Amino acid sequence: MATLAASNMTLLDIAKQTENNDIADVVEILAQQNPIIADAVAMECNMGAVHRHSIRTGLPTVGWGALYQGVAQSKSTYQQVDDTTGFVEALSSVDTRLLQLAKNPAKVRLNEANGFLEAMNQEAATGIFYHNTATTPEKIKGLAPRYSVYGGGGAGVNVINGAAQNSDNTSIWFVTWSERATHLIYPEGVVAGLKREDKGEQRVLDGSSNPYYVKEELFTWHMGVAVKDWRYNARVANIDVSDAIAGSIDLYDLMSQAYYRLQSRRVPDGKQVIYCNRDIMYALDKLARGKGTAASGALQLSRKELDGEEVMTFRGMPIRETDALLNNETLVPAA
Repeated sequence: MATLAASNMTLLDIAKQTENNDIADVVEILAQQNPIIADAVAMECNMGAVHRHSIRTGLPTVGWGALYQGVAQSKSTYQQVDDTTGFVEALSSVDTRLLQLAKNPAKVRLNEANGFLEAMNQEAATGIFYHNTATTPEKIKGLAPRYSVYGGGGAGVNVINGAAQNSDNTSIWFVTWSERATHLIYPEGVVAGLKREDKGEQRVLDGSSNPYYVKEELFTWHMGVAVKDWRYNARVANIDVSDAIAGSIDLYDLMSQAYYRLQSRRVPDGKQVIYCNRDIMYALDKLARGKGTAASGALQLSRKELDGEEVMTFRGMPIRETDALLNNETLVPAA
């Protein structure tokens, strides 16, 4: 049984403990636009801007004993993994003369700020799924680079191949948000979530080096993704979107495979969530209503109230719709 535990610290919880109300307001806005922000567990890095965790790679050897025989010595083996953070930033500048003409200058600035908030929100969500420090070292390492092949050993075991052949491909993700599994990270001593700073009136230059004055706001978001145990996440990759909508793919069978690849379907100290985009959500709903040729998913979906919110669920796990998941993913290859 999946849980949305109320005991986990999220960005919303951390923001509400700060004294700067603007930060909390900003995080609340982002959560309304992006369900990942409301779901994700956030932890402070343990090494500055880097978070290091130890992963057990081997169990000690045990054996049956016998009288008058000793006990063989053994030990676990470990590997240390470092996850890094990056930061997204933006600067809003509004001409003070425009603000003087406005009946509600604060509303003008807020409307302008909302555009930056939405842009940063979209970039953060994209980063959580797709960014890769191997190709863009200034960014973060998201989930897709960690689950980039299917089959073989390691995380590839938890990647299900949807067998797409064309270019309109997407994924369904099963993510366990927990300290022991997957969580967001932020640098030591830095505000968790998006920080919004009013820089006041600033003197700037136009393209001809002539001065004028603006009111500035600086937006900064330090973040990273840490996956301590890959076994608690799963990815259904290579889903042909057009075939899914047409009902010629048994999405529920693919999701069931991913469901049973998870190390556990009950995580008392975490929450397990399914993510897909709106096209796949529609395809799932269509199959559940018996409208597709692969209608084995009838009655697979249900609505439940979790943490005061009505959500669609699959085998008790909430399904979150996010536009961050693309319909033009590169095909995930075999290991």
